[in-house]
Amino acid sequence: MVSRVATVAFEGIEARPVDVQVQVAAGSVAFVLVGLPDKAVAESRERVRAALTASGLALPAKRIIVNLAPADMPKEGSHFDLPIALGIMAAIGALPSDALAGYCVLGELALDGTISPVAGVLPAAIAAQGRGLGLICPYRSGPEAAWAGGDLDVLAPQSLIQLANHFKGTQVMRRPDPAIRAGEGGLPDLRDIKGQESAKRVLEIAAAGGHHLLMNGPPGAGKSMLAARLPSILPRLSPRELLEVSMVHSIAGLLADGALTDRRPFRSPHHSASMAALTGGGLHARPGEVSLAHHGVLFLDELPEFSPQALDSLRQPIETGEVNVSRANTRATYPARFQLVAAMNPCRCGHALDPGYTCKRAPNDKCIAQYQAKLSGPLLDRFDLSIEVPAVDLADLLLPAPTEGSTEVLKRVETARAVQVARFEALGKADIRTNSAATAALIEEIARPDKDGTALLRDAAERLKLTARAFHRVLKVARTLADLDGEAQVRRHHLAEALSLRGRAV
Repeated sequence: MVSRVATVAFEGIEARPVDVQVQVAAGSVAFVLVGLPDKAVAESRERVRAALTASGLALPAKRIIVNLAPADMPKEGSHFDLPIALGIMAAIGALPSDALAGYCVLGELALDGTISPVAGVLPAAIAAQGRGLGLICPYRSGPEAAWAGGDLDVLAPQSLIQLANHFKGTQVMRRPDPAIRAGEGGLPDLRDIKGQESAKRVLEIAAAGGHHLLMNGPPGAGKSMLAARLPSILPRLSPRELLEVSMVHSIAGLLADGALTDRRPFRSPHHSASMAALTGGGLHARPGEVSLAHHGVLFLDELPEFSPQALDSLRQPIETGEVNVSRANTRATYPARFQLVAAMNPCRCGHALDPGYTCKRAPNDKCIAQYQAKLSGPLLDRFDLSIEVPAVDLADLLLPAPTEGSTEVLKRVETARAVQVARFEALGKADIRTNSAATAALIEEIARPDKDGTALLRDAAERLKLTARAFHRVLKVARTLADLDGEAQVRRHHLAEALSLRGRAV
């Protein structure tokens, strides 16, 4: 007799169906696992054996063969423990033969028979619902699975014994409820920043249109403080965005106790991060920082200190909104629609632009050029906004806190974003939600300037030698400025401000 249990294998954020086939037959005593398992899956034999023994079941003295089909798909992860154990229990009669027919199963087994949480429960739950199946998952992952839909049958047992009692009818498990991450404190507020009114204005523009921002200034000017307060003026995730973000974080194992949050991600990797850490990769092609920042912010402090190869690896995800991770034994595609915010000093000493300062390393211009040569022109060209952040004047620090904080700015940002969403939905582009994500053809349609603006743009493109990418990014920023002003037409002053904010990116 062969028992079958449905489970999944992950390719990126996609959950591919896997059929766990278990046969217990006469022959030499053995426990054979086939179907391209990796080391974690191969070691499940010992975890399953110990968990069954702890639950009062002994493996029969027969030949046990477990096949993970399709056999040519690599299998990795500890979540195959539970389907293998349940397949064996069904094969030896410890569970009714038809009990598992309507479920997709995943979970890791501890040696005492308890079921430990695993990564990827949310994508597995969505895939199970699409296949018309229920889901059996670990108890602590149940709140995560419940987000897949109210009609999804979710069983979240704490142990093998509890699950067996449920199928025997001696114990009934309640469906878990979706969980929201609790105890989140308030975000840093723009009211904490004194002075830097121009920089705060640019931060509002970046938030309103989802634009990439580069800040250049001396140490202590407040660049990192500004970036840390960007999440406080970003709208909450929409239900669709929340699902996409949570699926990536589920694959990465970052959903604590299955609880989701509608706050936008804010990722700030150290400048020693490798290319694989930023874009994804490793032995099993895991998601990188660009994917973990999907629909959120990726903040790179001390930008020139990152390796040039790591920085240039961001160029393709910025344009396409996804990253393809290819390795010898696997290939995965992860979403990566992030907002890039970067901060840098003008030179290694940081004060080359200060009035009257003379650099000890080299002439100021040479010191600046050597330090900024680490950044490629194509990467700088992808920043919509590039500004100088001057040192804060002592007189500003002695002033009382500003009356306007993140709450007031957030209202304007939400209004501007609502205008953008409505505009793109009217054009049949519901998948686009910000001006920065619009294609070149689309932005030319929605950001057509008036007569004076067209003349200014033509003159600026010739004098500043704008690339085609820079031309369209100027239009995107001008469209956002018009949205903040509540105007349907992009005008000359919108384009003038957008051009002035490209700074060193041109």
